[in-house]
Amino acid sequence: MEALPTEPPRPPVTLTTERLVLRAPLEEDVDAIFAACQDAEIQHWTVVPVPYRREDAEFFVRKLAVDGWRTGDNRIWGVYERATGALVGAQGIVLRADDRGAGEIGWWAVKEFRGRGYTTEAARAVAEYGLREGGLRRLQWLAYVGNEGSRAVAEKVGFRFEGTMRAYAEQRGVFHDSWVASLLPADLED
Repeated sequence: MEALPTEPPRPPVTLTTERLVLRAPLEEDVDAIFAACQDAEIQHWTVVPVPYRREDAEFFVRKLAVDGWRTGDNRIWGVYERATGALVGAQGIVLRADDRGAGEIGWWAVKEFRGRGYTTEAARAVAEYGLREGGLRRLQWLAYVGNEGSRAVAEKVGFRFEGTMRAYAEQRGVFHDSWVASLLPADLED
């Protein structure tokens, strides 16, 4: 039997930027998420299942995002272009169970929308939310060594590089060397 929650569920938070709307993914987004996650780059640099099936997109929307917002432990946003409503990518903050007050940010971008600054714009909004409104004292970014696109976004947002952790992050049973950087509330003022 599942234990009853000890506090009320957290409603999803919608963030807006000049060009984007970040909101919890909805049922109507399943097809776009499924199509985006067929991309070899997303599969190479993230932990999405391979092969990525429609059921995986349904799980992402119906279970992972819903439960993550309900508990507050894994806040997932779909990123959408304001002008068209098109899916641009996804962003998320996972709370670190081993480090109270710390979260880990992550993102992926739809192939057709890369190189337009959308991921940086969204990551900045998510980081500001996490550190200013979300109660985090530290936001951490991790990426497998070699993921230069993700590193460029982290640097543009203001994350400070801390080093390389050897054989750290697991992806489908393989441990990869990983870059780590952090952002603190004071860094937003710089």
